[in-house]
Amino acid sequence: MCNILYEDNHLLVVEKPPNLLTQGDATGDVCLLDKMKAYLKQKYQKPGEVYLGCVHRLDRPVGGLVALARTSKAAARLSEQLRSHAMQREYLAVVAGTQLPECGTLTDWLLKDDAGAVRRVPEGTPDAQRAVLHFRRLAADAALGRALLHIRLETGRKHQIRVQLAGMDCPIVQDMRYGQGTAGEPIALWGAVLRLVHPTRQVGMTFVSPPQGRAFAHFADAVAAFVAQQETPGDGSAR
Repeated sequence: MCNILYEDNHLLVVEKPPNLLTQGDATGDVCLLDKMKAYLKQKYQKPGEVYLGCVHRLDRPVGGLVALARTSKAAARLSEQLRSHAMQREYLAVVAGTQLPECGTLTDWLLKDDAGAVRRVPEGTPDAQRAVLHFRRLAADAALGRALLHIRLETGRKHQIRVQLAGMDCPIVQDMRYGQGTAGEPIALWGAVLRLVHPTRQVGMTFVSPPQGRAFAHFADAVAAFVAQQETPGDGSAR
């Protein structure tokens, strides 16, 4: 069972493990949405189909926080928060390379090819989508040639973080598609912070999920300091 950080009649916030689909696709593989529907059906002994709306997604290899809507009203309101940037998704990543500045913004135009991969293209390319993210370097190890980044998305494009960082010659560690790595180790990208307004209570909520994986363990002190800086758990936050 996935770790559940918050649950009420309108909202479900869960921690998706790496290599699990958020929502079903053509592969037919099990996905987070189906697992959580089964959980709700069993827990509340619901007859028939269980409603659960997928508001946003994480790439299959990526672990971290996902908000799911238990009512259509909640789904509509959370989707609007996503469009208006009232919902904020923040990530931690370990990248190969230490040449990125202490902080900055990456802006690119991305295009998905027929094989499902995404690449950077010139502005004005037909069907390309604008992608913007903001990053801050939390720690770096010159001897290891790696850095720990805090990333905040302004847009939510497929594979966006992975493609944009690879385009700066700082691919995410263990990204088997846009970088390189060793089979069996999860990608060093984690949906660590999720900020939203509860769809019916109208209170701000912050959820925090410490990242998992060997690459993050090397920066354990910096990760712990980042987690500690987030809003203290209480009525409006959870960890």
